[in-house]
Amino acid sequence: MLPLELTPAAVQLLRDSGKDLVLVDCRERDEWELVAIADAQLLPMSEIADRVSELAGYEEARLVVYCHLGGRSLRVATWLRSLGFSHAQSMRGGIDQWAAEIEPGMARY
Repeated sequence: MLPLELTPAAVQLLRDSGKDLVLVDCRERDEWELVAIADAQLLPMSEIADRVSELAGYEEARLVVYCHLGGRSLRVATWLRSLGFSHAQSMRGGIDQWAAEIEPGMARY
């Protein structure tokens, strides 16, 4: 089984490799509008229980969830695994660590 968390650097390696990867931003829309990672799908934690059907077909896909600092995404990834999304993972440190390590010019809040 894949580890529950992975680093922003590991996420970038997956993106660069061209492997199938579904990037899910579980922050709220106002946070998304401040800054987001390209190609991520917005699925706020506050709405995910009602919208999880949008992930149908991705049960075996590599799902990487991120939030601001990593706490919400860890809870969402754990919850998704309980629903059968066995490859769901959380990006440790969230978009804040992503901005610090991967995209230094990205806005931080």
